[in-house]
Amino acid sequence: MSLVIGEALIDIVTASDGATTEYVGGSPLNVAVGLGRLGRPVEFVTRIGDDTRGGAIVRHLEQSGVSLAPGSITAQRTATAHATLDSAGSATYEFDIEWDLPCPSGSSTPALVHTGSIAAVMEPGCDVVADMLDRRRSSATISYDPNVRPVLITDKARARQRIEHLVSISDIVKVSDEDLRWYDPDRNPEDIAREWLSRGPAMVAVTKGAEGAFAVCAAGLVEVAARNVEVVDTVGAGDAFMAGLLDGFWSHGFLGAESRNALHAIAPEEVRNVLDNAVLMSGLTVARAGADLPTRETLDRAAGVRQ
Repeated sequence: MSLVIGEALIDIVTASDGATTEYVGGSPLNVAVGLGRLGRPVEFVTRIGDDTRGGAIVRHLEQSGVSLAPGSITAQRTATAHATLDSAGSATYEFDIEWDLPCPSGSSTPALVHTGSIAAVMEPGCDVVADMLDRRRSSATISYDPNVRPVLITDKARARQRIEHLVSISDIVKVSDEDLRWYDPDRNPEDIAREWLSRGPAMVAVTKGAEGAFAVCAAGLVEVAARNVEVVDTVGAGDAFMAGLLDGFWSHGFLGAESRNALHAIAPEEVRNVLDNAVLMSGLTVARAGADLPTRETLDRAAGVRQ
């Protein structure tokens, strides 16, 4: 069982031609949906409103095999993110969100707990999220994706401190090169990834968009290329990568606190396998509109074609 904690919202996507469409979104929600569609049992802790958009989120989770944790429907209104796409399909965001997580918690005993993005840095809910991860670490693998939203960060130094704390208690960290340039524009992504690795994770994976991804771990550096696909838009690309990464570790039996030592000793070829799974998930997602992550059948079929 896995537990995902974080924001759920509605992406209001405006294409370069001015056409507007609404999609269910939120980085942690996308990761939960990605795992659910791959057949992994997952419970999602969030905060949405009892309104039309909140209802759309509930249906989306149910259709993807994700269980919504009790106490998640407590907000006055469901959050939104307005994503504006350029001619290449890249998105910029404006948010309408309040993040407060007073009491909900997963009822399961998960082998994996994941969080990231807004939920991990936006007060006051971020303190609850950090506490939930601290309490679960004795029994679960912790994964984290900063997925930085600079427009929502008013105190960069405080946000950096929160990110560094979550990195230090995580086993698996995924981050984009864009996030790392925000974190420290004067250092290259690989140097920052290695510094983060020294803080405690077993692996730090860095996505580089069309240039693929790399990961650093105790065994060294592993790089993989991106899939050659026609990009519709990049909404959910990093979340799909995260879901694929976690799915890969799941398949290799690396989840759960009892597997922490084995995860820290992971071999380069095993790292390459999970990265391949992650970039394939991401490639399949950017080839479709919105954060429409693939099912297990779609992923396996695509992997079979590639093999």
